[in-house]
Amino acid sequence: MANILVLIETSSTGAIKTSAPGLIGAAAQLGTPVAVLAAVPGTGAAAAAELGRLGAAHVYAAEGEDVGRILAQPQLEALAAAVSAYAPAAVLISNSTESREVAGRLAVRIGGAVAADAVGVRSENGRIIAVHSVFGGDYTTDSWVQDGLAILTIRPGSIEERAEAGAAVLTVAPLAAPGFPGATIEQVHEAATDTGRPALRGAAKVVSGGRGLGSKDNFALVEQLADALGAAVGASRAAVDAGYVPQSHQVGQTGVAVSPQLYVALGISGAIQHRAGMQTSKTIVAINKDEDSPIFEVADFGIVGDVFTVVPQLIEAIKARQLTAAH
Repeated sequence: MANILVLIETSSTGAIKTSAPGLIGAAAQLGTPVAVLAAVPGTGAAAAAELGRLGAAHVYAAEGEDVGRILAQPQLEALAAAVSAYAPAAVLISNSTESREVAGRLAVRIGGAVAADAVGVRSENGRIIAVHSVFGGDYTTDSWVQDGLAILTIRPGSIEERAEAGAAVLTVAPLAAPGFPGATIEQVHEAATDTGRPALRGAAKVVSGGRGLGSKDNFALVEQLADALGAAVGASRAAVDAGYVPQSHQVGQTGVAVSPQLYVALGISGAIQHRAGMQTSKTIVAINKDEDSPIFEVADFGIVGDVFTVVPQLIEAIKARQLTAAH
């Protein structure tokens, strides 16, 4: 089977980010997953054990002192070296801000081409096909690279499939010195995450609220349902503009694009800008008192009703079911 490289994102502390399982799962659909990461010296073995459990057959760890100090460049050098070592059929990269930059630079470096923001992948007649959701989710399109190596950026949360766990073969190599200067990271300030909820990007479940909640205080209803489901909290742009929640919660064309297993929209009308960021969710549940709201056009399940009446009953039902399951 052809080798498929996967760039593994890590946090400022070296932890493997949540985008890894989906990327490795996508690679397993196309060939043999080869996880590539830039790592600080001495950490490659521990990372390989974790990545093997996620389904990587091989792990290429490029270790160097500049990891965590230089923006994007260590990841670029690690990938470029892995391309030479494994002769892959494709490279899969998360569609995050930093990794998109790595994708573009890698394409220039090796003469490849980028297919951006894919929500699915497949192999067909010897080609690597990237599946995209475009025009606000109204159309699904396929793209492929005619010449050069295919570099696909994958929307976090869009890939359901997971690779089988195993023991990855580890290759540790020194990180190549960059041939040109890069942006230096002077300090890292981690955003506060004391809510205990999943991060919005890549979450398996998302509960979002819109202007229909009416106030910042009422938006607590969204958080209560999210906590009952173990979900991340999102919001429409109207709710963000009204000051109900910070902009980091915004789902949509100018916010975060999500593809969770479950997306619950509370008091969201469903403007095209919002649907562009959530329409690829696997199951969409909408609750809105306006039966003509566009959100019902994309919802798998719709409830026409007052969120302040429906949602408390829904929370009670969820908790009762969880209590029954616990016994």
